[in-house]
Amino acid sequence: MSDSRRAVVLAVGGGIAAYKSAFLCSRLVQSGCEVRVALTRSARNFVGTSTFAALSGKSVATEVFDPEEHPLGSHIELAAGCDLMIVAPATASLLSKFALGQADDLISTLYLQLGSPVLVAPAMSESMWRKAAVQRNVQRLREDGCHFVGPSSGWLSCRTSGEGRMSEPDEILAAAEALFN
Repeated sequence: MSDSRRAVVLAVGGGIAAYKSAFLCSRLVQSGCEVRVALTRSARNFVGTSTFAALSGKSVATEVFDPEEHPLGSHIELAAGCDLMIVAPATASLLSKFALGQADDLISTLYLQLGSPVLVAPAMSESMWRKAAVQRNVQRLREDGCHFVGPSSGWLSCRTSGEGRMSEPDEILAAAEALFN
């Protein structure tokens, strides 16, 4: 990435594409980033905290209030000194929360706390992705300054092909590098 160590918050939403975020975490660390991981409650149905702790070398945040790991509040401590937040997968729920300014879980609260750029990698079924409400939220987030990578077309977990597939980890890494440069 660069000579200086970049601090990246990897926010993992609840979708089957969360498995790709483990590879993304590893690639970010290998590129020299300090990676701080936050998982939604739903994400933990697909991937575990121990996977991301091993890959990032840091404890994984799952709650807004975790006095043992983050006495000031997870959202405040994760945001401090953050150079970039990557949301992968960005579910329809997270997109909606961000667009509305809702703060009812760790990642939506963290989004509002951050002053750094946000890179969003959407992942959902094609029918969800094409919904007018989702597209309104995407447009609002673009207007708010969020950067997007994907989604791409391909095989989806609903056993159909279509648009809504999360971009591959190396594509997300390239988009992050472009934002850093």
